[in-house]
Amino acid sequence: MTTAAAAPEKKDAEPHNESAFTVLVALAANGLIAAAKTVAAMLTGSASMVAESAHSWADTGNEVFLFIAAKRAGRAADSSHPLGYGRDAYVWSMIAAFGLFAVGAAVSIMHGIQELISPEPGGEFVVSYIVLGISFLLEAVSFTQAFRQAHGDAATSDRDLLSFVLHTSDPTVRAVFFEDAAALIGLVLAFGGVLGHQLTGSPTPDAVGSILVGVLLAVVAVVLIQQNRKFLVGETVDPSIRSAALSSLLERHEIAAVTYLHIEYVGPARVFLVAAVDLVGNESEYDVAQRLNALEEDLQQNPRIVRAVLTLSNPEHVPLAP
Repeated sequence: MTTAAAAPEKKDAEPHNESAFTVLVALAANGLIAAAKTVAAMLTGSASMVAESAHSWADTGNEVFLFIAAKRAGRAADSSHPLGYGRDAYVWSMIAAFGLFAVGAAVSIMHGIQELISPEPGGEFVVSYIVLGISFLLEAVSFTQAFRQAHGDAATSDRDLLSFVLHTSDPTVRAVFFEDAAALIGLVLAFGGVLGHQLTGSPTPDAVGSILVGVLLAVVAVVLIQQNRKFLVGETVDPSIRSAALSSLLERHEIAAVTYLHIEYVGPARVFLVAAVDLVGNESEYDVAQRLNALEEDLQQNPRIVRAVLTLSNPEHVPLAP
């Protein structure tokens, strides 16, 4: 039997709604932060503040792409896309990750290097501290929402938080979680750079802070790009999910054995499952076709099943065990 199957992650029936909300929270927070950091960078001339403003504008733009990803991935399957539009999420998330790399990381590193070569005097350190403090509070609000969603999904899936975020099929959750975590770390680095500038009178710590922020963003961007690439080219579910799916198939009274099983992500919390089954009994071809069609329709009642297409096993193949 061949079938497109249930989602590997045990999530709510409408996972895209919460992901979209998480992105909107991050978008609002980053928009306010980017504006504040830009003003502070103009007033202070701090390299770290320039890096942080580039970081936040990159994040703000990325949230727009992630919101598009969350919405487009939720569209239902149709005749032109029988497996749905789930992979759209990985395309738009990939664009967002490239944006983080090109705008956030590149600008921060280049400005830091320029500041080392041609240092400029800084001032208005209090402004920088105030903006960094406000930014940290807003980023913490956004990160709390991403953490709450990721923690809940990880607990439901019986996985540890970091492993879940890194390997979840929902790229918007992963992107917001890592970007917000990087933003909080970046703010600490920027604070250190500004403080070092103030205490030593040298712009070098500030410039180094800008470069470190850029390196941090580059690492996050590369991780996000790599994970999205895996899902775009075809990422299979982990062994525990595969075993659970096999057990679920074998629990059906119509199925005597499963001799082949392949499960692949086609979007956030959506998979395509291919299996070969041996049906109970020895009926005519017409009756078997009717039973297979009934099984397909029953499987597709699950909102996580994109499409189900069943066929019979080769009698010579060895049955799989869960």
